[in-house]
This record gives sequence, C-alpha cells and structure tokens, in this order.
Amino acid sequence: MVATLRVVLDQLVAPTEPEIAEASRELARALVLGVPSGCEVEAIAPAGGPDGALDAVPGLVGVRRTALPRRELAAALQLGVGTGIGGGMIHSPSLFAPLVRHDRVHDHDQTVVTVWDLRPWESPAELPRAVVAWHKAMLKRAVKHADAVVVPTHSLAARLLEIAPLGDRVRVIAGASPLTFSVPVDEVGRRRELGLPEGFILLAGGPLGSEGLDAGLAAVAASGVDLPIVVIDVEEGHEPAVADLASAAGIPERVLHVRGVLSAIDRAAVFGAAVAFVAPSRRAAFPWRVVDALTLGVPVFAAASTVQDEVVFDGGVLVASSSVAELSEGLGAALASGLGSTAAAERLGVLAGDRGRAFSWREAADKVWMLHAEL
Repeated sequence: MVATLRVVLDQLVAPTEPEIAEASRELARALVLGVPSGCEVEAIAPAGGPDGALDAVPGLVGVRRTALPRRELAAALQLGVGTGIGGGMIHSPSLFAPLVRHDRVHDHDQTVVTVWDLRPWESPAELPRAVVAWHKAMLKRAVKHADAVVVPTHSLAARLLEIAPLGDRVRVIAGASPLTFSVPVDEVGRRRELGLPEGFILLAGGPLGSEGLDAGLAAVAASGVDLPIVVIDVEEGHEPAVADLASAAGIPERVLHVRGVLSAIDRAAVFGAAVAFVAPSRRAAFPWRVVDALTLGVPVFAAASTVQDEVVFDGGVLVASSSVAELSEGLGAALASGLGSTAAAERLGVLAGDRGRAFSWREAADKVWMLHAEL
C-alpha cells in the first residue's frame, strides 16, 4: 500500500507571502527528492492561479484542486466548513490547512501545520487586522485539531507554548535557503541589471518600527564604515520611508540602494557582493535572510535575541542591548571591529559558512517524513 503525503501548496498558486511561498516550494521539492520507499507526494492547491504554477515541484504524483480560490478557501478554513480538501496525511508549510475533527487512529488521517512567525500575537499592529484575525483563529483551530505544529526554532516553540496549549504536539524543524542557493556565475551582470555597486553592507527590509530597519541603518552610520548600503525585501511603495530612515540616521542618499523582493538567484547575486549582513530585528520570527547570509558565508552582525542566538549561534557577531540606541551603538562598534581588517572579515565569513551548513531543506524533509511516520 502506498502512503501519500499531501502537501498544501497554496502559496505557489496564489502567493501572498514571498518567504512562505519559497519555503513551500523548497520543502515540497525536498520531500519529493527524499521520498521513502512506498510513499509519494501529492499537492493540494486552491482553484485558479497561473498555469504551470506547480511545475516548480517536479515529481508530484498529482494535484488535488479545491473548488474555491485561495481567498475564499482561506475564509472557509478559518470557519472550519467544508473545503473539498478531504483527509489523508496532510502537511502544510503554514497554518493554511483543513483543521477539522478527524480520526487519526482508524482512518489514518493526520494534519500538520507550521508557524514561522509570531507577529500576529506579539506585534499585531504591524499587520492588517484581517491577517491577524485569520492567524489567531487558525491557531485556535490547530489547538483543537492539529496532530502536530511545526516551528523552526526551539525558542519559538517555547514562546508558542505560552500562547497556545499545544502540549507535546510542537516539533522543531528549521527552514533553509533554497536547495541550489549559491552565488551565480553571472553575479556581476545580475548586480549591474539591478543597478547595484560592488562591495556593500546589506540589510533586509520589513517592519520599519523600533528594533527594525531604523536600528540597522543607525548602526551602519555609527560604524563609520565607508561603504554603500543596500536594502532588499522592501515592499513596493515603501522606498521613500526607507530613504527617510537612512536620512534620519545621517546616511546620504547617494550611498543608499533600495530594492524589493528578489528572485532566489538575484538574491544570491546580491549576497555575493555583500561584505556584511546586518540583522537588527529581535522579533519572534524565523530570520530567513540571516540564514541566506550564513549559507553563502557572508559575515553576520545581529541583534541578540532568543531566535537570533539559536540561529546564528557561533556563526556571527551577536550584540545584546536593552534599547534601540544601545543596539545601534553596539552593532556599529561590532561592524567597525569586524570589518576593520581583511583577516577579521575573512574569519567571520568562515564562521558564517560553517554555521550555514546546519540549515538544509533535505534534512527538514527527512524530519517531516519521520514526523508523519511517528504520527
């Protein structure tokens, strides 16, 4: 008898979160590549979306399409009403799953969901109200009906257990950079097309509030390091806000380069010219770009937090602080010291690369298969 793992790939059909879309694709690819004997992988996807959206995951035995498009399906899942998804062995790279009553013992139905980010509970003001309400409702349904909830770090697991009474159902399986994530051979040409210089300090966009990008830009200014600054992952329309933050930190507009969400290969090309990656956020969310930096051996300078401490570990410089001003000053001093000599920067690059090998979608997929076998 063949065991079918049914993976929810809504983000490939109708992406709403680029990082989760990439994680969904890469996990599904790894699950197919590492499929155990007697098993297979099927996709669950909402109606609609571009033709060929699921071609990014070769080796799927089939695709179960729902009658509802993603938006309507999300509402149905939130209410726990019929969706047409059915039962079986279901794994979702997010909370987007049919969290309803099922019989794991007799029917062998099981549902596993994933939580990457606790912002809906810890920083709800950063997100639209509807998004916060949906995540909170789905976590409540997970408490009632999920057979397991996956989180990427032990620190997030501990925090999630403070929010939701999930008992022993929480499992830790880290995310990673894409399976083939490496600096492309045409990196220089790609950076030219993006209008970027060679040799810069790199940051990632996101929430522009306290402990976010403002602290990172202030840290670069405080370091005194005379290099261009590149900020990626900035939402469309937020470029002027980033420029304002840089100006407030004393960074001239001529050295600032702001770009949006990039494809994995363009992102790897950008990291290929970065001399350092600055990660000032202390939020309870998996730091995808930190993992990218570690994977490609880019020196990492990060704010100390339970999540960052666990992910970076000994692969970069972690700066503890009790305020935004102290964080900016500490990160600035760390940058000045770490980039003060070629030997120091090279050492940090080696440490980053060593730590980066700890993150692998193939390993994550193996753990997912083991989890479902255990259930």
